[in-house]
Amino acid sequence: MKKITINNMPKLPYAVDEALNRLRINISFLGSDIKKIMVISTDPDEGKSFVAMQLWKQMAEAGTRSILVDADMRKSVMADKYEFTSEENEELRGISNFLSGDYPIEDAILGTQWSCGDIMPNIDNVINPSMLLESNLFETMFDYMQSHYRYIFVDAPPLSLVSDGEKIGSLCDGAVLVVRSGVTSKHMVKNSIAQLERAGCPLLGIVLNRVDNSKSGYYYKRYGGKYYSNKYYGNKYYGA
Repeated sequence: MKKITINNMPKLPYAVDEALNRLRINISFLGSDIKKIMVISTDPDEGKSFVAMQLWKQMAEAGTRSILVDADMRKSVMADKYEFTSEENEELRGISNFLSGDYPIEDAILGTQWSCGDIMPNIDNVINPSMLLESNLFETMFDYMQSHYRYIFVDAPPLSLVSDGEKIGSLCDGAVLVVRSGVTSKHMVKNSIAQLERAGCPLLGIVLNRVDNSKSGYYYKRYGGKYYSNKYYGNKYYGA
């Protein structure tokens, strides 16, 4: 397996780090049947990629074998934003290269400086990845990962832009919906939940992101059934 170094991982304020840790613990309480977790938002710039990356990192640091899949194949900036570099200065490949049938899955999964954390990045954006998501290789990818990892975190495109998120969600065990405080309306959140339900992807929880720092404390609010909400404090510098 090729290995990369993630060079630009910001040091988080204590409150943000602690809230993400609580989210990690809550996910571990969901049971052994929950393995494939999609992290998604309604619109761009709500912080979903940040949540996915940090949640995966915390799981790996805790010794839980996990993989992060960058499935935003249209407009991903993760590799550039977090400054992925190959230890051998080799050309990197990722999810779109695998789903195109050009490379085996072993070449598209990369090790990192966290021994329990691997990543399948998106190195080459594609104009229309719908056919790639509908291929048998996409399901094969999940089958392979389920046998190698405890958790598979999938960073998916926003629900309001394209149908990719619904397709990805149909193959996942549940979704974490990231909502930007003071920006995303309740109506939009309800529409996103309905889209997830239509895809057969249970809502595991809602993360309220970029909350005003003048407000204090965490809260948990039931949305019905087993849903819970996690709130953490961040700002525009930490959102994706």
